[in-house]
Amino acid sequence: MALASARSASATRSAKTPSANGPTQQSLKSAQTRARLIDATIRCIVKFGYANTTTPQVAAEAGLSRGAMLHHFENGSALIKATIVELHEKRLRAFRRAAEVTEHEPATMVNTYWRQLQKPAFVAFHELALAARTNADLARILQPLQIEFRQKFNAQAVQLFPEWQDDPVSFELAMTLSQTMIEGMAINLLTSAIDESMVEPMLRLLEQQIRLMKPTNRDQSR
Repeated sequence: MALASARSASATRSAKTPSANGPTQQSLKSAQTRARLIDATIRCIVKFGYANTTTPQVAAEAGLSRGAMLHHFENGSALIKATIVELHEKRLRAFRRAAEVTEHEPATMVNTYWRQLQKPAFVAFHELALAARTNADLARILQPLQIEFRQKFNAQAVQLFPEWQDDPVSFELAMTLSQTMIEGMAINLLTSAIDESMVEPMLRLLEQQIRLMKPTNRDQSR
């Protein structure tokens, strides 16, 4: 039973949240428990697949009772939404880290993003994206979050790479090429559709292409 379709007698009640006037320690503990549940959801999706992940499994993986889980997430839909938001935030944080260098060298950017996609978070997100194709409940959760993520990603990219601001078309092409190629290779590696020995040559090829597209490099070659 997929998480987004999960319902229970407790699903209609509002999730309990710490009082705004409550102690800071309690609020911190609540945030830590929510993080544990989200991490457990990611691990379960990686282990069992989205369709076979249930709220009792997530609670057990987190070392909590199902009642304790429902104290923080009223149902499976709320939990999976929070998980997708966290997966998106992980990608945005990785993107920011890759850009926090003196020189925006393509090799640094490409290698940092590639390493990020080798982590369980990408496997979980890929699983969710595929499942949403045929699961209407999941699609209703995922699609608006995808649009929001794309907007945040694009806004962050413009801010982090001012050297491309005079050529937004080339910048969008370079970002789309990088994301499509790197994520495509990560998926193909998971499914054995590409030999691992091809990864490094393909990453180097991508770096070369980005350098050619970069405005300063194009100006110097004229």
